[in-house]
Amino acid sequence: MRLYRALTALTLLSITAAQADDAPVTAPETVVTATRVPTPIEEIAAGVTVIDRATIEAHGYNTLTDALADIPGLHVSPSGGPGGQASVFIRGTNSDHVLVLRDGMPITDGSDPTGAFNFGVDTLSDIERIEIIRGPMAALYGSGAIGGVINLISRRGTQEGVHWAGDLAGGYPALVRGAVTASGVEGPLDFALTAESQSQQGYDYIPQRESAYQGTPQGFRDRIITMNLGYTPVEGTRLSLFLRARAADFGNDSFSSADASGNVYTSVSDTSLFGRIGGTTHLFDGKLETGVFIGQLQDDRRYFEPFSPDNTGQTSGDDRYHSYRTDAQWNNTLHLPDLPGLSGNAITFGYEYIGDTARVRTNDVFPGETFAQSVAATATDNAVYAGLQTTVLQRLALTAQLRQEWVANDSPGTWRVGGVYDLKEIATHLKLAYGTAFRAPSLYDRYGNFVSDSGGSLFNYVGNPNLKPEQSAGWEVGFTTDIPGAGRTDLVTFGATYFDQRVLDLIEFTTLSSTTETEINVSSAHVHGIETELTLHPVHWLDLHAEYTLLNTNSDGQPTGQTQQLLNRPQNQVSGSVTLRPSEGLRFVATLIYTGTSYQFLSDNNGNSLFPPGVGQHGLVANVTGSYAVTPAVELYFSGFNIFDSKFEPVNGFQMPGPTVLAGVRFKL
Repeated sequence: MRLYRALTALTLLSITAAQADDAPVTAPETVVTATRVPTPIEEIAAGVTVIDRATIEAHGYNTLTDALADIPGLHVSPSGGPGGQASVFIRGTNSDHVLVLRDGMPITDGSDPTGAFNFGVDTLSDIERIEIIRGPMAALYGSGAIGGVINLISRRGTQEGVHWAGDLAGGYPALVRGAVTASGVEGPLDFALTAESQSQQGYDYIPQRESAYQGTPQGFRDRIITMNLGYTPVEGTRLSLFLRARAADFGNDSFSSADASGNVYTSVSDTSLFGRIGGTTHLFDGKLETGVFIGQLQDDRRYFEPFSPDNTGQTSGDDRYHSYRTDAQWNNTLHLPDLPGLSGNAITFGYEYIGDTARVRTNDVFPGETFAQSVAATATDNAVYAGLQTTVLQRLALTAQLRQEWVANDSPGTWRVGGVYDLKEIATHLKLAYGTAFRAPSLYDRYGNFVSDSGGSLFNYVGNPNLKPEQSAGWEVGFTTDIPGAGRTDLVTFGATYFDQRVLDLIEFTTLSSTTETEINVSSAHVHGIETELTLHPVHWLDLHAEYTLLNTNSDGQPTGQTQQLLNRPQNQVSGSVTLRPSEGLRFVATLIYTGTSYQFLSDNNGNSLFPPGVGQHGLVANVTGSYAVTPAVELYFSGFNIFDSKFEPVNGFQMPGPTVLAGVRFKL
């Protein structure tokens, strides 16, 4: 007790001294995605990371995978560079257990066989902010939010007048990037218009250790136009229109041993059209906020490899994926008056409809084998949800949510509760949460089929329309604390979270006969681990930040001979960054990311697949950025990615892109 009182006295004394020195006091950062109500980040009973526009520019992030690479509890698994397939695993759950939103609307491509989002294509020019919520969140957002939610929040006009922001850069290898945004507020109209175009030569992502490596670069090019318009006829009411078009073209090399010359090369086109209209209004003196939104997403992908006499593997293919998603939402927040001992009271409730359509046709030819796949299916999902939020005695922030879904032949219900207790005396927040979640089978899981003909021997897959959703339940407990000193209230910020989650009824392949297979709910998985974060602010010109994730995974129901450890989940992941501001306007950021070993499907130096899976590589990647503000409106910058040319294979058979260096100028007018 005496020690506790002494620590409390020292803490209060340090805080008082910091305030006496007129240290800047900033408003707490708020997050919407975690509860649907703007909530200070320290009052959220979940793992939360926010990447704002300033962070994107300070670290030189260009793609979505760049921005997500050093988030605690999250592992990015890229198969090549920009444009390649990239998966994200949150807290050891599957890549299709991550729900991705665009301004609150789920944007998964329904034609993807697994129903997982491809993180490898999107860039960040029209993104203002990324909110990452770790843990089961299906009680708020429905199917797929088993591991967590990533919400991409678009740029929007917020300042009076017309303001311009631009970015023009070039670099190695053969990289050019340009983006411009016009935004502002003119009377009742707010607007943000963004256009981007970039092109890069890229690298050959086949590992140099493999005999098929030829050094043939796999280029990437994208064009993006985004329009975000709002109209406020009266205070408290905003009508909105959001439109976005993206076209991307890139190469996708193969590491198959079928073509030892390394000429197996596929050109890929990926087109996405997204539109959304809606409006929000405040009623009853602002006590009720209600909004209605209707959006549609169209995705078109084509993987094309023409037959060529130079292709010694004699492979060719023409694969097309087309999907529509319609999303309608009615969202409400009712702010209740404070009661004795209860403040910040709010009730959320609403309805969401999702309609998916997928059309898939693939035709591939390999040496002695043909492969054809098809899907033509639709599905709908209806859901209602409700939530409650309050703070007890200015100490305990409580949240509770529940959601009832009607999808396919099932009606899964999910719920989540959490609390954060504020130990003001020692600047510490304690958190505890429990939640359930589910993932509905993908359209391919239920209705897909493929036929493989190898030397006259036919083998086929048929979907299973009777699949049940994958189910999950998990909990977490953790804390964050600020340690004052050197005239600051946050000289040291440290946090740690233990999480534990089980996933049941996982969908796995099974054999119906010697020539036919399908999928059934057969296996389960258990993931648990620790996330830690440490930030030091020793002086005003230096920030140090480090993150460490320890992950343990295991599963049952796997085929005989396979490891029980889940694939592509590194047990250890560490990242650290140093931010230097040696003089006014000058800034340097250096980042190291270490990824430990994980079990993977492996290939030898000739590209032959090895069975069973084994331990993959561990790797270290270094990035660096620097910037100098010539004037308040003009900033020069450079960035270097993988500056030490790491040969790390995050996915066995796909090597990290080689060194990439970019220099450019940003302006804000």
